[in-house]
Amino acid sequence: MGEGSRITHDPLVMGGKPCIRGMRVTVGTVVELVASGLPWEEILRLYPYLESEDIKEALRYAAWRVEEVEVPLAVA
Repeated sequence: MGEGSRITHDPLVMGGKPCIRGMRVTVGTVVELVASGLPWEEILRLYPYLESEDIKEALRYAAWRVEEVEVPLAVA
């Protein structure tokens, strides 16, 4: 993700998993809540320190990650 992204990676926070703005809320948690059908308003009520843009950014990040292609390295 580009400069200014709300998604952060810090080995000292949640084991380096992608998180929202350095908080202990992972992208995976947000995506799972959306996928389970929870309305955004309810997510924001449960996590009052999140913002609507955080949810959008988590979904953009997840979409970007699933489009990545893993290229196997040749073993010497």
